Amino acid sequence: MFNNISNHSKQINAKTICSLFVLFAIAVFFWNTVYLYPIKIFVVILHEFSHGIAAILTGGHIDRIEVNSTLGGVCWTNGGNRAIVLSAGYLGSMLWGSIILLIASRTKHDNVLGIVIGCFLIILSLLFIRNLFGFIFAVGFGLLLIFLCCKTNNYIADLSMKFIGMTSSLYAIIDIKSDLLDRTVNGNAFYSGMKSDAYVLAENIGVPQFSILIGVLWMTISMIVFIRIIMLAGKGEA
Repeated sequence: MFNNISNHSKQINAKTICSLFVLFAIAVFFWNTVYLYPIKIFVVILHEFSHGIAAILTGGHIDRIEVNSTLGGVCWTNGGNRAIVLSAGYLGSMLWGSIILLIASRTKHDNVLGIVIGCFLIILSLLFIRNLFGFIFAVGFGLLLIFLCCKTNNYIADLSMKFIGMTSSLYAIIDIKSDLLDRTVNGNAFYSGMKSDAYVLAENIGVPQFSILIGVLWMTISMIVFIRIIMLAGKGEA
């Protein structure tokens, strides 16, 4: 009996659940404000990098990445599996955000996590990002994370990493809805007339009308992953 109670308590950490709920509420409350703008640009970088890494893993390579101040971006790739590369953007950024949230919630290595992310952004900028805004933002945000995690205690780093992971995951889901379901071809894209990832994938399949169905599928997968990650993160530090 006591073992069962002990095992059950390990499944739920009230403090962690409360902190995640507060961070979620803060992200929702400030969603349309400038305060979340840097994290949204960060997610755009994750999105474009996910396209690129999918190309590399399927035999292609990255030509260059551009990130725009209007929350848009493009990753030019050559080779690789087209369907996987196109699907990797939203699903990949969702996955990266979830991994950040999970590591921040389940380990004590928040400072290290922030430094690693910061270094990743700087290296990505040097290797692939080829427009001025994207380069300056990625390097600046990377240096900010490194400074924050080197100069603050683990508690501040823990909250920062959890918030970045939470907001990144949420933005990936919301962005699928606004970018793929509300916009099939044209709209407020990075470049005028740019087709959405879902529409391009549907064209490759040969049925452009499937773009909304693909968007719904990607959103469903992302929401399932997000809920699962929240449940795992809610267990607290292992």
